[in-house]
Amino acid sequence: MNLGAHMSIAGGLSKALERGKAADCSIVQMFLKNQVQWVGKPLKQEEIAEFRRLQAATGIQTVFAHSTYLINLCSPVDTEWKRSVNAFHDELERAEALGLRYVVVHPGSHKAAGVEVGIARIVDALDELHRRTHGYRVQILLENSAGAGKMIGSRFEELHAVLNRIKEPDRIGVCLDTCHLFAAGYDIRTRPAYEATMIASDRIVGLHRVKVFHLNDAKKGLGSGLDRHEHIGQGQIGVDAFRFLLNDPRVASVPMCIETPKDDDESDPRNLALLRSLRTH
Repeated sequence: MNLGAHMSIAGGLSKALERGKAADCSIVQMFLKNQVQWVGKPLKQEEIAEFRRLQAATGIQTVFAHSTYLINLCSPVDTEWKRSVNAFHDELERAEALGLRYVVVHPGSHKAAGVEVGIARIVDALDELHRRTHGYRVQILLENSAGAGKMIGSRFEELHAVLNRIKEPDRIGVCLDTCHLFAAGYDIRTRPAYEATMIASDRIVGLHRVKVFHLNDAKKGLGSGLDRHEHIGQGQIGVDAFRFLLNDPRVASVPMCIETPKDDDESDPRNLALLRSLRTH
């Protein structure tokens, strides 16, 4: 099963692989540098070599990254937009050097400039990033948002608008987060509600574009707009939605990654074991 967790890079990038192996992950998501800093230390060749050695040793073939939280590709403020584009470009360079498949990024906030302005800004950002990284293997994945504030991407239509306007749409994919879906008002708790959400996702975004799922329960209720993750089955979504997703043949091969709370060293193994127990085939 293509199932794993976000792992810490404390002590070095390769530590994420060691931690993933210890938690029985078959995939790993990681940051590429400190998630609350704009600039990280340049990657050394020794770090890259050690990362690739450990990836081979652990057998974790699917590794992807999540961008730092400071990046806002939708910003209407030129200085912040340029800084975000440059910071994300650096992360794409790091991911390419490590041989990662994807870098997941939150679309960002339009800061009261309006949805259309926000969409236009991220389209410009993605086109510029694609120009800078021509020929790269690594792919950008836009993550759906929970809907709070002025964030872009809580509605499938907003993700579609971005995908429909960029110059190289084949280089962009999507990451769907279950907590964010639920917080944005997409119900997945019953079979009919789950099917309606997946059909809407396929019709508007395209399930073929969904390259990664984030599996997170939600602390708050349907349509809350709040990005508050909870352990699987202990939040407002409940176990059934994850059973539907894990047994859905339409997305059977898509990597699925938990970002649930890390209360102790057994939190990730417990959540992953529960998810694996939900598979019926």
